[in-house]
Amino acid sequence: MSKVIIIGSGLGGLTTAYILLKNGYEVTILEQGMQPGGCLQSFVRKGVKFETGMHFIGSALPGQTMYNMMNYFGLIDDVPLAQLDTNAYNTISLAGEEFEFANGREAFLQKMASYFPNEKDNLSKYVSIIDRIAAASTLNSLTSDQRDLAAQTEYQLRSINDVMDELFTDELLKNVLVGDLPLYAAERDKTPFSQHAFIFDFYNQSSFRVKGGSDAIAASLIKSIKNMGGELFTRKKVTKIHCNDTQATGVETQDECFYPADYVISTIHPTRLLELLDTKLIRPAFRSRINNIPNTAAGFAVYVKFKENAMPYMNTNYFGYSSNTPWDCEHYNEDEWPKGFLYMHGAGGGTAEILSYMKIDDVYKWVGTSIGHRGEDYEEFKRRHAERLIAEVEKHKPGFAQAIDCYWTSTPLTYIDYTGTEGGSMYGVAKDITLGAAGRVPYRTKIPNLLLAGQNVNSHGMMGVIVGTIVTCSELIKDKDIYGHR
Repeated sequence: MSKVIIIGSGLGGLTTAYILLKNGYEVTILEQGMQPGGCLQSFVRKGVKFETGMHFIGSALPGQTMYNMMNYFGLIDDVPLAQLDTNAYNTISLAGEEFEFANGREAFLQKMASYFPNEKDNLSKYVSIIDRIAAASTLNSLTSDQRDLAAQTEYQLRSINDVMDELFTDELLKNVLVGDLPLYAAERDKTPFSQHAFIFDFYNQSSFRVKGGSDAIAASLIKSIKNMGGELFTRKKVTKIHCNDTQATGVETQDECFYPADYVISTIHPTRLLELLDTKLIRPAFRSRINNIPNTAAGFAVYVKFKENAMPYMNTNYFGYSSNTPWDCEHYNEDEWPKGFLYMHGAGGGTAEILSYMKIDDVYKWVGTSIGHRGEDYEEFKRRHAERLIAEVEKHKPGFAQAIDCYWTSTPLTYIDYTGTEGGSMYGVAKDITLGAAGRVPYRTKIPNLLLAGQNVNSHGMMGVIVGTIVTCSELIKDKDIYGHR
């Protein structure tokens, strides 16, 4: 039986372990933190729970892609879901005007055409292109059917705004359709339209919050992994991957334990992975390329506990902007921040979270300091930005500020502390059409038994990570054996 060591216990590490255990591998997961789960972690303050990364999921109705995946991973009974408003799972607010996204192709088209009647035919073309792109990937549809390689290639090479400009003449409509771009930190002229298409398809089929917190996903997977004989150790920071002249032989942890392995699978940020490798098998040119790949923007979050019965539950994801465009909110000066935000309520009611972009440069003076020891000037920085973000939400949702009982915050440094991401990036490596193949992180390395998984090798989010898991596992298991167990 082949031994596999997985570095990291986020969704990528847990789903990879699940598939490999199901197919006869011996698996050990090593997690550097105290709590497993990566971005599936939640935290509790004053008796209420908050999400850290996985705020909502899509395509989870029976027969849809994520439902099938949740069924495969044994999650259906363990992870209760609360469906978002099917008539308004997303609400986009641009310069004071609100636009709602309805679930399902026809409902979406009907509602969007009510806002933009002159673009009805073009909206239909837009959704048809998205349908074509979504069906183009065998892994996205989780079938082994022949896929449309032309669509797959074309829209991986064209930017979101390029395709939007070709399809539509109404500038406001273009901005509304990309109003949820903070979900993937899209950048003008860089982010491929295919990423926008996959995100839209995923959530437009159906959208849900996880009741009680997404840590239920991690707990269920860990339970299954242990039931299948897998091992998971926390507080086990990997400090070195040992290699001989041809391959990896195992990993060493900070407490000087050595774990032999036939295969090592890393789900941590590729820059962190390279820091663990001192071997000629990894060439300097590869190190340089990986270390220079851009990452998505970092973020600032405010976690709100409402006064009792002070704020009705909001069953939509609210994207608010101070201007008539969602683009370029990651580029700002101190006076302009925040240009936009994502505002969501917790599925249990009584809580909310506000997210906005924040540059790592804004908190650079505290890089290298530890949690709880960053000083009063850092606390004041967080308070000042929290109040500004709360005031911005208040402009869109009058009464919001008065309904707050208390709040907590996180900055790009928090992302670094808890996820090990580069520069506090929210979603890891950025998709950038201007870089071509040089901007992609491979599943395989020049070390034949060292593989990569997690959000950086395919995409972030539940579906993006699971698709990456399947590709990585297909290096060790035949595709049909994975698909056959759906």
